[in-house]
Amino acid sequence: MGYMIDGVDYEYDEEKFLLEPIYTEEASKVIAAEEGINLTDDHWQVINWLRERYKEDGQTPNFRNMLSMLGEDYPDVDWKKKLYELFPNQPARQGVRVAALPKPYGKGGY
Repeated sequence: MGYMIDGVDYEYDEEKFLLEPIYTEEASKVIAAEEGINLTDDHWQVINWLRERYKEDGQTPNFRNMLSMLGEDYPDVDWKKKLYELFPNQPARQGVRVAALPKPYGKGGY
C-alpha cells in the first residue's frame, strides 16, 4: 500500500513517509491532499527548499535547524509561525512528508 502518483503505487512506511524521494509536483500534490493541505506558493517555497537540503545533505534538518537555515536563506519571515501555518502537524515531519521525501532521522533530521 502506498501513494498512487502518476499511475504508480509508491510504498510508504507506517507513518506514511515515502521510502524513496520523488521530486515531482504531482507527488507533493497527492500527499498534500491526503494530509488535508491545499498547496500555496509558500508551501512550494518550503517544499523546494527541503528537497534541496535533502539532495545536498542526504537528509532534512530538524525543526530548530530549519528555522535557522530558512532565516538565513529567506530573512524577514517569522519562520516558526509560518511553518506551523503551512504544516500544522509538526513542520519538520509533515513538511518532509509533503515534500515527498523519506522519513527524517532522529527527531526530524540533523
